[in-house]
Amino acid sequence: MSQTRIHSGLIEPDGGKLVELFVDESQRDLKRKEALNLPKIKLTKIDVEWVHVLSEGWASPLKGFMRESEFLQTLHFNSIRLEDGSVVNMSVPIVLAIDDSQKNQIDGSSSVALVVDGNNPIAILTDIEIYKHNKEERIARTWGTTAPGLPYVDEAITHSGNWLIGGDLKVIEPVKYHDGLDSFRLSPSELRDEFTRRNADAVFAFQLRNPVHNGHALLMIDTRRRLLEMGYKNPVLLLHPLGGYTKEDDVPLHWRMKQHEKVLEDGVLDPETTVLSIFPSPMHYAGPTEVQWHAKARINAGANFYIVGRDPAGMSHPLEKRDLYDADHGKKVLSMAPGLERLNILPFKVAAYDKTKNGMAFFDPSRPQDFIFISGTKMRTLAKTKESPPDGFMCPGGWKVLVEYYDSLDQAENGGVPA
Repeated sequence: MSQTRIHSGLIEPDGGKLVELFVDESQRDLKRKEALNLPKIKLTKIDVEWVHVLSEGWASPLKGFMRESEFLQTLHFNSIRLEDGSVVNMSVPIVLAIDDSQKNQIDGSSSVALVVDGNNPIAILTDIEIYKHNKEERIARTWGTTAPGLPYVDEAITHSGNWLIGGDLKVIEPVKYHDGLDSFRLSPSELRDEFTRRNADAVFAFQLRNPVHNGHALLMIDTRRRLLEMGYKNPVLLLHPLGGYTKEDDVPLHWRMKQHEKVLEDGVLDPETTVLSIFPSPMHYAGPTEVQWHAKARINAGANFYIVGRDPAGMSHPLEKRDLYDADHGKKVLSMAPGLERLNILPFKVAAYDKTKNGMAFFDPSRPQDFIFISGTKMRTLAKTKESPPDGFMCPGGWKVLVEYYDSLDQAENGGVPA
């Protein structure tokens, strides 16, 4: 049954209420029994992550996997029009693919069970609608290219079924991963409760999928300073690393969380005004299209400010030596996107290592010779070779975690046991 939660003082969720899709606790056993007698769809790992996203209301006001009308609006308009005529942003399709044999097995049933690990049902999809999965159109409109080698496409679309099934989702119990990080996976309603408990009068979200260096920290600290100058009394940072599917060469989630915790432990960011939580969405690497999804989901969690970086959600072109997207288009698109008018966009200021201050500082174009840009590639190279970056680039505890991670990769490659 859908639940509604709104907290005064925080931005309202899309559609006016948070749409949570959990079955009432008293009904769980009944729903499990019901699921055993329904046609079954086995979920992939990424499908489960989308069930998680939908169940907690990150995609509010969606009530389940997209029906055809929602899918088409998402592909063609990056938004969905509600019954009252208002528009909410929705830029990436949240869909469930099935193949011909699964479609035939469903054969006229109005509900299906979604199962994992054999036949363990985690949800029921009701009042279903099955429609064609035009993969080429979906890929071209989401990524702006059909070039081979797009990570999410290879992982979740290319080999998926030729049909999509939409419907209302009833999730039997909250999705858990049992990886030691579930306590960090706060739902939008839990985050709203936490912001209220901390008396936040503004929430600014920072999305990332990389380790936090002092340039990131400088940006977050400066954002809080600017919000205080605007008259807010207690702006709270939502430090919100992406926790779903990421490509193979990204630092895995549990290592990133260890590194983020060190950043807080070392006092680089203030634990009193920072909430560290995991955003459960899979990563598309779809640039300006995907960054809208990242921003929209944070509205549902209570954020009214969103920090947008350079080339957000971007990646290198899979075939050519260039970036797939223009580095500035993400922030430009966010400031114009339909359905995101209520969200205040804070463009990323460029930070680099300032040799005159022995620390990270905002780049000053009048003295470019004083700055060193340490790219992600350079940072990884230093960590792999156990070299230290310049003092003040990253807190020592956080750097140590990064070195340990690359050390564990070396050990694994050489037949040792990874940490």
